[in-house]
Amino acid sequence: MLAACGGGQSRPKADLAASKVTTIGVNSYLWRASLDTLSFMPMMQTDSNGGVIVTDWYANPAAPTERMKLTVSILDQDLRADALRVAASRQILQNGQWIDAPVKAATVQKLEEIILTRARSLRHMAFGNG
Repeated sequence: MLAACGGGQSRPKADLAASKVTTIGVNSYLWRASLDTLSFMPMMQTDSNGGVIVTDWYANPAAPTERMKLTVSILDQDLRADALRVAASRQILQNGQWIDAPVKAATVQKLEEIILTRARSLRHMAFGNG
């Protein structure tokens, strides 16, 4: 009898961990992971209800003639790969002026992977031990 009761208790917890854990408008694990991942960049806008993070231009001190600006959009309350979109802009400094330059697709994909991995880690830390 106790086994049946205990089994019913654990399933909702697993569903909660996999799905809609929010106190904001979007998945809180994706939100926190995005902020953590981009914490080295200056922030222009953060909207937790709309799920949008916009950074200001950031130039790596090791490559001061190149700068990046990112927009992260969290599109859902579920922790899924398709609930995250990263858009990047890149500029290079030529003759004292910033000129738009292409962004490698692999750059955006790598950022999305880093954010998703961090979000899954946060979820695991919150629910994996119980």
